[in-house]
Amino acid sequence: MTTTRLFLVRHALVEPSARLTMYGAMDVGLCELALRQEAATYRWLAARLPQPARWAVTPLSRTRATAAAIFAAGYPEAELETHPQLIEQRLGEWEGLPHEAFLEQLRHPPHPFWSISVEERPPGGESFADVIARVGPAVDRLVAENEGGDVVIVAHGGSIRAALAHAMGAPGLAVLSFSIKNLSLTRLEKVGPDWRVAAVNEEMFTL
Repeated sequence: MTTTRLFLVRHALVEPSARLTMYGAMDVGLCELALRQEAATYRWLAARLPQPARWAVTPLSRTRATAAAIFAAGYPEAELETHPQLIEQRLGEWEGLPHEAFLEQLRHPPHPFWSISVEERPPGGESFADVIARVGPAVDRLVAENEGGDVVIVAHGGSIRAALAHAMGAPGLAVLSFSIKNLSLTRLEKVGPDWRVAAVNEEMFTL
């Protein structure tokens, strides 16, 4: 059976001022200090990711900048395709709020490992269930267009968890317990008609 492999990388750490707020799908920059300190991690990713591969990013510049840093660390530069369906969870009117103010808006208790419950839908934004509903078809399209090949996706903590939920056929509540750290690697495989989770939150020091 044909195997199609997806390599999902969470973008690098964002700038300190953004981390004081719930930035969600806002376009915020990467932390310049972290970019320099994480040079070894970029080299690990440059060596770890498959060649050749199709590369996908989201409309947010932090994913494109992360891909550029991987290329600068030794991976042969590839064309970056922008896929809006893989963007982070949209928090609507609550985006940009400081963490304390954000918590005051919630109508349901947040998940212990995510800032919002699965069913919470901010005004003008999305619930995590909505994120799964849009990420799943996008992942299926990438698999169908690259059957038997490799795809590298630089995305976000929320959209990577949503891809896991889609592959596992699991509810959002289950996958929010997965840790998806910045610059970690999650690997999904489509083997014939079936999904396989090859790795979650793979990091340089775990190898």
